[in-house]
Amino acid sequence: GGSRMSIQQPVLELKNVDIGYNDALVNNVIARVLPGEIIAVLGPSGIGKTTLIRTIAGLVEPLKGEVTLHTKKKGGLGYIPQRLGLVRHASVRHNVNLGAKAGVPFSRTMFEERKTRVEEAAKALGIEDKLKEPVRRLSGGQLRRVATARALAQRPQILLADEFLSELDHQNVEVVIKAVQTLLEDGTSIIMVEHHEENVRLFATRIWLIKDNHLHDYSLEEWMDIDESSWREQYMEEEE
Repeated sequence: GGSRMSIQQPVLELKNVDIGYNDALVNNVIARVLPGEIIAVLGPSGIGKTTLIRTIAGLVEPLKGEVTLHTKKKGGLGYIPQRLGLVRHASVRHNVNLGAKAGVPFSRTMFEERKTRVEEAAKALGIEDKLKEPVRRLSGGQLRRVATARALAQRPQILLADEFLSELDHQNVEVVIKAVQTLLEDGTSIIMVEHHEENVRLFATRIWLIKDNHLHDYSLEEWMDIDESSWREQYMEEEE
């Protein structure tokens, strides 16, 4: 029901935010993100998609306005950067455990809990037989799986992912999406930069299209209703 949704506390609020480094790439962003929403960020390259993600992650200061996260201080925000941010010389287990460490609160049972989370996440991504392997020996698809397992072990309330599925083949996309589905069931919200329209259709609930220095916010239905040919024309013009 729509009424129940509106009472929900947002996990993220953007109030009149200008995003960029010196000059604004995106102006006056106003948005609220509720638990369990999956937002795909679209638009040509160089238009501010990564900067938007980095601003929400707190790595870039907004030029104006405010970004408010309503998440746990510890481990509430997960971030998978474009280059994945894995510790290359360390093992798969070490990397996945970094997520578990970020997400498991301090307690007497925390080591047990971390170990369980690492093993569950590795299993969900089909990399349990690789836990001892150094990350640098893995293929691109396997690296994505490790980064996803790290996020899964953290169980953040909001997960930011940049170009998350872009280089994955079909099989890897399915494995990763299935694993991420378990986070969604816990109410995690996901904001991801995405290039492939077919991935967007697979699981986004909402689309943020950055165009003409503004963020256009659509539900998936609205976005699919927009006359696609005209949208593609505009999109291609901007790419040149």
